[in-house]
Amino acid sequence: MNRRGFLLSAAPTLITAAWTARAWATAIPRASAVPGGVARIGLGASEGPPQVRLGGAPVLVVREGDQWIALVGIALATKPGSKLRVEAQRADGNSKWYEIRVASKAYAAQHLKVPQGQVDLSTGDLGRYERERTHMSDILKTFTDAPPTTLAMLQPVPGERSSTFGLRRYFNGQARSPHTGMDIAAPTGTPVIAANAGRVIDTGDYFFSGQTVVLDHGQGLLSLYAHLSAIDTTLGETVTAGAPVGKVGATGRVTGPHLHFSVYLNAVPVDPALFLPD
Repeated sequence: MNRRGFLLSAAPTLITAAWTARAWATAIPRASAVPGGVARIGLGASEGPPQVRLGGAPVLVVREGDQWIALVGIALATKPGSKLRVEAQRADGNSKWYEIRVASKAYAAQHLKVPQGQVDLSTGDLGRYERERTHMSDILKTFTDAPPTTLAMLQPVPGERSSTFGLRRYFNGQARSPHTGMDIAAPTGTPVIAANAGRVIDTGDYFFSGQTVVLDHGQGLLSLYAHLSAIDTTLGETVTAGAPVGKVGATGRVTGPHLHFSVYLNAVPVDPALFLPD
């Protein structure tokens, strides 16, 4: 039966009690049905969790009291005013459709004049980038059945959040992809901790992101830590929230040391600030 519904500073091994209390107080990310945001869908009560999909991709489902909640990441490229259709299938085979109406959000833009050689990649660099992009796309599609321990996250390094998620840069008038994470300013060598408990599903040295670590927190919730000067974890390792995963650096295509921190839901980047304490 088909029915249609309508939705609407920490040390690497020590986290202060006050910071912990603030971080874990938010049981779910702040809902924001905008490009780069997270939509929240109430699925009602049932004995087991419904299986929820958006365009064929599985979606995170968590329990809230006696109710099930789906949390859907909305791609930055989604046009405001559009509707996303989400299917929830219950254990008895019945399905229900929900619509997410995507609101608008204006992200900042930055126009830069740089030497043309810094804009266009060489043939060799372009080939490397394409290979790395394919690999990372596969990694970001990771979906494990076990749900996250919690959805609240710790800021992985102390420091000022120096660049906003969704920022679109224009080099010599040419648009580049919007910024898919949060930059946090910190000196080289500053310890970087896991924002949440998870498993290390990728480490590597990439053309744009430099030394990078990706953690799987469960059901399509991932976090990424880039431009590291050192990686302090290993592929396949299970880490606790607050465990060291690396150190701040300036590797990859950057102009200075900082941490690039990204959060992904159903394989799309979403605003990390929605998961962090204010």
